[in-house]
Order: sequence, then C-alpha cells, then structure tokens
Amino acid sequence: MKAFLGIDVGSVSTNIVLMDEKGEIKEALYLRTRGRPIPTVQEGLAQIAESWAGKANIRGVGTTGSGRQLAALLVGADAVKNEITAHAVAASTLVPGVQTVLEIGGQDSKIIILRNGIVADFAMNTVCAAGTGSFLDQQAARLNIPIEEFGPRALAARHPVRIAGRCSVFAESDMIHKQQMGHDLADILAGLCEALVRNYLNNVGKGKEILAPVVFQGGVAANAGIRAAFEKALGMEIIVPPHFNVMGAVGAAILAREAVLQGQTTRFKGWSLCQQNFASGSFECKYCPNLCEVIELKQNGETVARWGDRCGRWSQAEAARETAAGK
Repeated sequence: MKAFLGIDVGSVSTNIVLMDEKGEIKEALYLRTRGRPIPTVQEGLAQIAESWAGKANIRGVGTTGSGRQLAALLVGADAVKNEITAHAVAASTLVPGVQTVLEIGGQDSKIIILRNGIVADFAMNTVCAAGTGSFLDQQAARLNIPIEEFGPRALAARHPVRIAGRCSVFAESDMIHKQQMGHDLADILAGLCEALVRNYLNNVGKGKEILAPVVFQGGVAANAGIRAAFEKALGMEIIVPPHFNVMGAVGAAILAREAVLQGQTTRFKGWSLCQQNFASGSFECKYCPNLCEVIELKQNGETVARWGDRCGRWSQAEAARETAAGK
C-alpha cells in the first residue's frame, strides 16, 4: 500500500496518522508529549511500524506543530508546514466548503477563516490558558471527575450559572465561589463551558466573520459541553469531523502527498529510526552580541543538524568555515 505519514508535534500532544493514497486514514495516534518530543515521535512510529511496516510503502512524510522542524530532521520530512496551513487543509478536505475552523488544543487556540478553500484570515491565542485543554484537565481534576465526563455532565445542566471567563485565574476562583454557594455541579460545568466560549469569541474570534459551515477541531472538540456552548453562542450547527483530535497530522499527511505528486522523492529515513539514539541540545552563538541559541540534533552521538540562529551570523560563519575547509 502506498502510504503517507503526518506528524503533529505540540507542547501537550504528539499526533501521528498513516494515510493511504486515496486519503483514507488507516491509523491515528494521539500521544502525550510530556516534554519529550523525540522519544514520543519514535514511540508513535514504532507502534505504527508494528502493524504496517511490511504492508505500507511510505511515499511521503509531513510535519507540523511547534516541534515541526525537529520532527522533520528526525524522520526526514517532505513537507514542513505551520499549524494554520495544516489545520485548514485537513478541515477543507474532510468538510468540503468549510468557511470557519475553530481549533482548541492543549495549550493554545486558533480560528481560521476560509473563503473558497483559501485561508483569508486567522488568529491565535497563546497567552491565556482559559479554555484550552490543559485548563479543562486541571478543573476536572480539581472537581474530582474524569475529563471524559466533563461534557456529558455539562449537557445535563438545567440552569447554567454565569462564570467570569476572561482569565483562567478568575474563572477558577469564580467557579469555586459558585460551588460554595451550593450550585449544582452540572450547572457549574455548563456555566464554565459557556464562559470559555465567550472568552474565545471575544478574544480569538474578535472581529472575525464566522460563517457556516463551522468546523470544531482539536482535543477540546471531544467535550460535548463546549460544542453545545458554541452552538448556543453562534446560533448555528457546529461540525466535529472524524479524527478531530489529530487534524494537524491529517493536514500534514495530505500536504506530504501533494509534495510527492509534484515529483518529489521522499526523504523518509525508514522505520529503523525508531531504534536510533537521538538527542537534542543547544548552545549560544558567540559571533555577535545577540547570543542566538543554536539548536543541535545528534544521532548516535554524531551531530546531524544545527539550526535556530535568528540573525544568521552563525549560519554564515559556519558556511564560510566549511568552504574554507573544502567541504
């Protein structure tokens, strides 16, 4: 089977999908990154290799997410794209005609406006944690309920309470106050969902023209309470697509397929990279007062890549040194 890999490395989760040439998702993994992106990517690929190494011929690999550059060097990627592009491609492929994408992940949230299949506008929120997956995990743990029960319990509310949701700190303190006043847990959860949706629309979605069809994706899309709150606030149906929690990886796989169709030969390093010993580190460039941090990737103790100097002085000096050495 001709297949394509999509890898989305984020701060909270690392998502990997295996897609055939027709665009069907054969395998989808959602793994916790836990601050260890390299071992997590290797673990995910090892899981896929266990089932597909002898059946799938990898023709292309795409990476996205905050760790896309590291993952690209690790696996040998053919397409390296930002999260906006990857999520937009995935949404427009799985839900043709989509005009608005609401995406809420573990640490950040974004909105993407598409018109005629092209990204017309977008916005991201990476400052406040209110409404993100990590915040909801914390509140579920504090209330001593499994995160899987958060949404269903919120849907059972009869009289949702109003909670201040402009800040995660205020939302938590206001929620505690409502508990002390004796409000029902379901009403508090529903009120929290509505508060977080208001925060999202007033910050990330401020000034954006939200038109249907609207797609809701990212890990938080699993929360039925948040979805219902979006439908109540916007007055329209909210579509949660298949593979909603790994849409970045789906988009990366689609982009890898497009790159290969244009005649590009895959750079994929093979399944054996799962057994390789990789380590990353960094050092400060001393060529100028900027002191740029240069990232270094080593494979089995040998340096295979360096990148990250923002001013370009280190790259220029290194290129000049290699030229002088005849490399």
